[in-house]
Amino acid sequence: MSSTWKVGVIGLGIMGRRMLEHMGRHEAFEVVAAWDPSPEARAQAARIGPVASMVETPEAVIAAADVVYLACPPAPRKAYALEAAAQGKAVFLEKPLGVDVAESRDLAERLAAAGVPAAVNFTQAAGAALAAVLADDARGEDRGVDIVVTYPHWPRAWQIEADWLRFAAEGGYVREVISHFLFFSARVLGPLELVWARPAYPADPSLCETHVAARLENGAGVPVSVLGSVGGVQPDRQEVTVTGARRSWRISDFYRLAVSDGGPFEPAAPEPEDPRAESLRAQLDDLDKMMRGERHRLATVPEALAVQELVERILAR
Repeated sequence: MSSTWKVGVIGLGIMGRRMLEHMGRHEAFEVVAAWDPSPEARAQAARIGPVASMVETPEAVIAAADVVYLACPPAPRKAYALEAAAQGKAVFLEKPLGVDVAESRDLAERLAAAGVPAAVNFTQAAGAALAAVLADDARGEDRGVDIVVTYPHWPRAWQIEADWLRFAAEGGYVREVISHFLFFSARVLGPLELVWARPAYPADPSLCETHVAARLENGAGVPVSVLGSVGGVQPDRQEVTVTGARRSWRISDFYRLAVSDGGPFEPAAPEPEDPRAESLRAQLDDLDKMMRGERHRLATVPEALAVQELVERILAR
C-alpha cells in the first residue's frame, strides 16, 4: 500500500489553491497533476510552489492520480467524479455535491456502485469544534441549533474571482456557507427535515439569494433555526450555536469554539495560531484514513446529498 498518495487537483480557484498548499505540507500526499481552464488560475497556483505538475486536460489529472480532488464549480463535478471512479480512483469533492438533486442522486448511486473511496469536503467534519460538541455528554438534552450568517457583500472580497458565486444557478451563500452548518447540525442532531423556508432574491432573477429564514427539525422535533442576510454596513458573521439543557456551544467563523453554562460564552480552548491550517490538516489526516480503508470522519456522499436536498428546498422560489 502506498505511503504517499498521488493527488490530482481539478479546479485551481481559492479552494483548489488552498488545498494545493496544504497537501504540499502533508506527508501522506503528493500533488502530481493539476488543471484549470483559466490561465490566470493556473499561474496563481504555480506561484504557490513546485507542488504540482500543470497538465493540459482534466483527463490527464485523473490518469495520474490515486485520489482526485474536485474543486471546480458544481456543474462539471459529476462528470469528472464518474470518470475518476470508472478508473478506480478515489474522489474528494468540494461541496455542494451539486445543484441538481436528481443528478446528484444519480452520482451518489453510481459512486456507491463503483465502490471507490469517496468523500465531500465539509471542512468541519474532522475539526476540533465538532469533535468537542459530539463528545460533550454533559450538555444535557439538545434544545436546538441556531445558524446565523450575515455579510455586507456576497461574494466576499476574497471570493470575487469566483464570479459564479453571485449567480443563482450554482452560487449563493446558502450553498457555500450555510450548507456547512446544516452538515454540522445533522452530525449533532441526526437527519433533518425542512419545516419551512423563506428566501428573498434581487429583482434580477439571475442573481443569488440576499436573505433567508428557515426552520428545520430532527426526528424528535428539535429545531434548527437559520437566518441569513447580505447588505448594509456590518462585519461578516458566521455562527452556529448548539444549545443544551445544561451547556451550550458556539462556533464562530467555522473554527472558534466557545462554551456557556448560562453566562457569557467563553473560549473553550486556546485558539490555534492558524485555525484554517489546523482544520485542513485534520481533514487531510482523515482523507489519508479513508484512502487506507480506515474509519474516518469526512462527510460521506450520502450525507452531502442529504444536505444538498435541504439546501435546494430552502432556495426554492
